Amino acid sequence: MSPKERVIQQIKHKQTDFSPYTIEYEEEVREKLNDYYGGDFWESYINNHILAIPNPLTELKPRKIGENIEVDIYGTKWRTDLKPMHIVEVPLKEPSLKGYKMPDLKEIFKGNWKEKYIGEIEEKKDYFLVTGFGMGIFERSWSLRGFENVLMDCVVEPLFYQELVEMIADFQIKVIEKLVELPVDGIMFSDDWGYQRGVIIGPDRWRKFIKPHLAKMYSLVHESGKYVLSHCCGNIIDIIPDLIEIGLDVLQSVQPEAMNPYYLKKEFGKYLTFWGGLGSQSIIPFGKPDEIKREVFRLCNEMGRGGGYILGLSKPLLPETPVENAAAVIEAFLEQSGVRFGKNSEVHKLRSSEDGI
Repeated sequence: MSPKERVIQQIKHKQTDFSPYTIEYEEEVREKLNDYYGGDFWESYINNHILAIPNPLTELKPRKIGENIEVDIYGTKWRTDLKPMHIVEVPLKEPSLKGYKMPDLKEIFKGNWKEKYIGEIEEKKDYFLVTGFGMGIFERSWSLRGFENVLMDCVVEPLFYQELVEMIADFQIKVIEKLVELPVDGIMFSDDWGYQRGVIIGPDRWRKFIKPHLAKMYSLVHESGKYVLSHCCGNIIDIIPDLIEIGLDVLQSVQPEAMNPYYLKKEFGKYLTFWGGLGSQSIIPFGKPDEIKREVFRLCNEMGRGGGYILGLSKPLLPETPVENAAAVIEAFLEQSGVRFGKNSEVHKLRSSEDGI
């Protein structure tokens, strides 16, 4: 079974030989793990099942306009030496769209733009391939207006906020119409609607401003024969039934600090595939290696029962992660897939497979 087949089977809620997975980590973590293992051999055994394919929009680089200051194609200025990046200046300082224009897609998706990516797609055809467009409707709205302004706009300037959201959604629908031309398996959305306690603008406002546009976008993706995947941080349990209703196939992140993944599986596992669930704010930085491994195996056993689960971290491994804990994550993910190794030990393949593990 190839990585692509394994992911598709999970989305169809069919159990596979092991849980398909993705592991992401920052460069500092890679360097620490190389020191820990005495080489970089460990990395060659990672076989991420879902891979991202770039496109002309995601490949656009912000323009540097000063030391640690960049401006993106939407006109927002960002300070890049802080993590995460901070907004310095927004293009919409007042609740008005007068004089503002979204980027020209004709200048981004030029000519036979697809040819640039066909080779990479063909090379990786055994993997589940996705492409996306970055910030979703809500995130793009606050990047254009400022976070505090948007929270006020959707309450005291609802007509303006609706107009802003419609402008963004119309642009993103045109982007999706381009992206579905690529022979990938799914379109990856990304929009953080939640914080630890719930939906940031509240479920009712989300349903009013965001949901109708998402429904159109998801339908467009499905009509092209592709799957809909979405990253979203925080607690969005109140709107999960809405997401299922409009056709979301895979929800990524599944922060256990905000939503209990095992409860999600029980309540919504028949209708939705969950991707993630290993806590980047809790067990990864603060747990013990054995605790991390036990939780990985529990996720695979309980979340993966009957299909509908892709093993993953709620966030990439960050530099502050203790190296022993980062190693425990890597080792547990690989062991459940059939590869066992540890520090200064021989690598053992616990099962054979067709996808190179």
